[in-house]
Amino acid sequence: MKAIIVTIGDEILLGQILDTNSRYAAAALARLGIETVQMQSVADAPQTIVAAADEALKKADIVIMTGGLGPTKDDLTKKTLAEYFGTRLVFNQEAYKWVEEFVSHYPKGMMNEYNKNQAMLPEKCTLLHNRKGTASGMWFEKDGKVLVSLPGVPFEAEDLLQKEVLPRLEKRLAGDLIKYKMLTVFDVPESTLAMGLQNYEEELVPGLSLAYLPSPGFVRLRLTAKGAGNAKLEEYWQKLKVALAGLKVEENDGQGPEMSFARKIAALGVTIATAESCTGGNVAHLITAVPGASKYFLGGVVSYANEVKENVLGVSKADLEKYGAVSESVAKQMAQGVRKLTGADYAVSTTGIAGPDGGTPQKPVGTVWIGVAGPQGAFAQEFHFSATRERNISKASVKALEMLLAQAQKQ
Repeated sequence: MKAIIVTIGDEILLGQILDTNSRYAAAALARLGIETVQMQSVADAPQTIVAAADEALKKADIVIMTGGLGPTKDDLTKKTLAEYFGTRLVFNQEAYKWVEEFVSHYPKGMMNEYNKNQAMLPEKCTLLHNRKGTASGMWFEKDGKVLVSLPGVPFEAEDLLQKEVLPRLEKRLAGDLIKYKMLTVFDVPESTLAMGLQNYEEELVPGLSLAYLPSPGFVRLRLTAKGAGNAKLEEYWQKLKVALAGLKVEENDGQGPEMSFARKIAALGVTIATAESCTGGNVAHLITAVPGASKYFLGGVVSYANEVKENVLGVSKADLEKYGAVSESVAKQMAQGVRKLTGADYAVSTTGIAGPDGGTPQKPVGTVWIGVAGPQGAFAQEFHFSATRERNISKASVKALEMLLAQAQKQ
C-alpha cells in the first residue's frame, strides 16, 4: 500500500512554521507497513487543494491531508473537499455535540458562530472525532482509495491519527500490509556498515529489501518484506543479527535512541539530571521529548558560560583556568555539581567545541568531554566527532544518553 501526505497552509510555504505533521504521519503509516511515496505542501487555495488531491489519488492508495480546517474564512479545505467529492456541507448534530463538549471546558462565551461553524461538514464522509480541538477529521473514499483530512495543529493531527485513522486503516488493510523489522547500529559509519553487509544483501530473496537510515552516531536498518518475502522475514531477520555480531546493536520499532533510553531508565527506577555546555540543552530535550520523563528526569543546567559552571555547578575556577572548560576535570565536576544540585541518582555532562569556530590544534572542533556521576563516583571520556556543528551536538547528545544509561545499569 502506498500513501501520499499533503500539508495545506500558506504559513508552511512562507517558512513561518515547521511541518512536523508529515514526519509524524509517515512514521505512523510505516509502523503499519504503509509506504509513503511522496510528501508535499500546498497553498490554502481551492485550485491547489484540488490539484493536490487529484495527483495524490492517481499515485497512491491512501492520502493524508492536514491543514485548512479552522473556523475562520481563510480555512478552505472543508468546503473544497466537499465539492471535490460531490457532496455538500450540512449541519452535523454529532459534530456539534463534540464541539460543545470541547468548549465547555473553557470560560463561558467560548461557543460562538465560528465554533458552531465547525459542525458544518460534508454530508457524505465519515467523521473522525477530534478530542483535542473543534475541527473534526474527515474520511473520504473514491474508487477504492482513501483520502483523510485532518487539522493542521500537530497535537490534534497526531491524536486523530492514533485514535481514529490508524485503527481504521489497520482493519481495512489487514492481510495486505508490508511487514518490516528495524534495529539500530551504533558507532559505525553507513558506508562501513554497508560493506560489511554486502554478502547478506546479495543473499536476500525476492520480496525482501534492506534500507539504511543514517543519523549522527547511529544507523537504523530496516528489513522490509512484501508479498512472498513475508514468509522469509523472520529467517532473514535472524541472519541479519548474526551478520552484525560484534557490533553494538539494539532492536527497535524505528523510533530514535531516546525512546529506548526512556524505557530502560524508567525500568531501573533511578532519577537523572543533566549539565550541558556544548549541547546547549539538547540532551535534556531528547529526554523530555518522551512522555513520562517527569518520573525520572529531575532537571538540568545549561552552563554555557564558565561563570555558570563555577557559580551554579561548583566547578573549580582554578581547574577552569588550568585545564580549560573542555577537559576531563571540568566534565566530571559539572556532572557532580548538577547531581548534587538536583539530588538525582545519576547525572551526565557535556562540554566541548561544537564549532564552527573555537578549535585549536590541541582541541580541534568536534572535541567533546562527556562526564557521568553516580553513587560510585564520577568519570569522563573524551570524544572527537566531526567539523560540523549540528552533527557534533547530535552525536554528543546520543553518546551522553548511552553513557548515562550504561552507568545506571551497573547499580
